[in-house]
Amino acid sequence: MLESASQGFATTGPEPALYIVDATGSLTQALAFVQDAKGRNPAARVVVIANQFDSETVHAALSGGVDSFCLATSAREVLIKSLELTMLGERILPGSMVRALLDRELTQSATAEIIPLSEHRAPDPKVQKLSPRETVILQSLMGGDPNKVIARKLEITEATIKVHVKAILRKIGVANRTQAAMWATGNLKDTARSAGEFQEVQRLS
Repeated sequence: MLESASQGFATTGPEPALYIVDATGSLTQALAFVQDAKGRNPAARVVVIANQFDSETVHAALSGGVDSFCLATSAREVLIKSLELTMLGERILPGSMVRALLDRELTQSATAEIIPLSEHRAPDPKVQKLSPRETVILQSLMGGDPNKVIARKLEITEATIKVHVKAILRKIGVANRTQAAMWATGNLKDTARSAGEFQEVQRLS
C-alpha cells in the first residue's frame, strides 16, 4: 500500500509499506511527518519529493528516516522507477549530491600521498644472508641481464655466475631468476651500481 501526504495520515487501515512525502512546501513539516510515520511503522520506506535538495537538507532527511529523494520535476517514468528501487531496498540520492561525493573522492585520490611498498615495510631478513657479490648479481637480475653480461661486468666466468645464482635462489627461497628479480625489487634499495662499485665487489669476494 502507498501513502502520499505532507502532513498527518490519510488512512486508518493497515500501515502503508511506502510513504511518498511532498516536501515542495514546508520541509520542516515534511520531515516531522517522516519521523512520525517511521515511529509508527519503522519498516516502511519513505521517498521525499521536493523542488530542490541541498546537502544539509539531505543529511537531515536521512537522519530522520528518509530512504530516497526525487525531484518534483522528474518525469513520471523516473519517479516510478525510483519508487520501485526504493521498495527493493535501494537508496536513491539527488544527482547533485552523488556528483559532489564523486568529486570529493576523486580529489582525495589525486592528492593522496603514494608511499612505495618498500618504504613502509621492514626489509626481508634474507637480505643479510647475501654476500656483496651476490647482491650485485641479484641487482643485475633485476635489470634482466643474462649470465654472460653479468660475468663480463664482474670479470669472472659464466660458470661462476651460475653457481652464485643458484646460491642466491637458495638463500632468498625462490625457484627461478624471475622470482628472484621480483623479490629484489621489493627488498633491495639500490637498483644500480657503478663500474667502480663492481670492481670493489671483486676485491671483497
